[in-house]
Amino acid sequence: MNRKESSYMQWAKTRSQARFNLASSGVAPLPLRELGADLAGMEINGDDSYGYPPLQQAIATHANVDPACVVEAAGTSMANHLAMGTILEPGDEVLLEFPAYGPLLDLANYFRVDLKRFDRREENGWAIDIDAIGRAVSNRTKLIVLTNPHNPTSVLASGEILEEVGRIAEKVGAYVLVDEVYLETDYSAQPRSSFHLGSRFVITSSLTKAYGLSGLRCGWILAEPALAGRIRKFNDIFSANPVHPGELLSVAAFRNLPLLRQRAKALVDSDRAALAGFVGSEDRLSAVATSSGTTIFPRLRKGEVRQFAERLRNQFETSVVPGDFFEMPDHFRIGMGVNNAMFVEGLARIGRALG
Repeated sequence: MNRKESSYMQWAKTRSQARFNLASSGVAPLPLRELGADLAGMEINGDDSYGYPPLQQAIATHANVDPACVVEAAGTSMANHLAMGTILEPGDEVLLEFPAYGPLLDLANYFRVDLKRFDRREENGWAIDIDAIGRAVSNRTKLIVLTNPHNPTSVLASGEILEEVGRIAEKVGAYVLVDEVYLETDYSAQPRSSFHLGSRFVITSSLTKAYGLSGLRCGWILAEPALAGRIRKFNDIFSANPVHPGELLSVAAFRNLPLLRQRAKALVDSDRAALAGFVGSEDRLSAVATSSGTTIFPRLRKGEVRQFAERLRNQFETSVVPGDFFEMPDHFRIGMGVNNAMFVEGLARIGRALG
């Protein structure tokens, strides 16, 4: 395996598009006119130090943390890169969930760590198995990595379970990196970030998935102040300063987040209702239903998923994400939060492709 490329991202950029695109992983893109930004006040250049203060404060207020704990990043992917790259050295032991989001696995391999895994099993509802983590962790473990809600299944771990993970990490001196980019897709509950569970937690997130704002690349890391300072210095290797218009638009997004949340919730709720009806009546698939996230991860009971996905795309103009990008080749991922009429038709085409 070439450790300097991501097969999933290559596929997403070149093979995921279709007339009926159910391969997306976040809500439909928000048009600029709906952002509520003051474009007359837009500037190209701005503060080029360690974070644009209004955006730092907006993120801190949103997460209920001190601004000293906030590190701006170009999306959650870069946030994960910066957090892992700061914490880890080659040969460090890292414990990563299985199945995992492909780019997280790629990143761990890129940093040349000693990678260990803990299983999240379908028969257990893809829940985090505390005993499995306890068995896998050692005094060499430097970092435990997981997603919450889980990507690709959207299963949400409770605060009590994450507290247990934190206690295990504390015993061996490890950090817990939680990618929370899907956390706010539970629009009604608005669950609390696991950053508040203790100083061993490092959180990555962004405005991308829950609000349809991928183009802003507004991501962040939450870490205790000393570690946050180290992460900012590590980022100097990659970037002098962020794109200032993106920072200004991101501040506007935080200002108008309640309205953006209403829009996104309506999109996801309508798709989730359609998906529940489809999966409930489709005996050729098995899936764990959730009330969080924007994705579901059905298992194909019979047949080969890669062949099915290619036939679905080529003959039915519909795309889904093959499960081998998440180490589960008999599954595939469906994304919610898009145009509902398109989503419903895409589900119907999946049904026809299943034959």
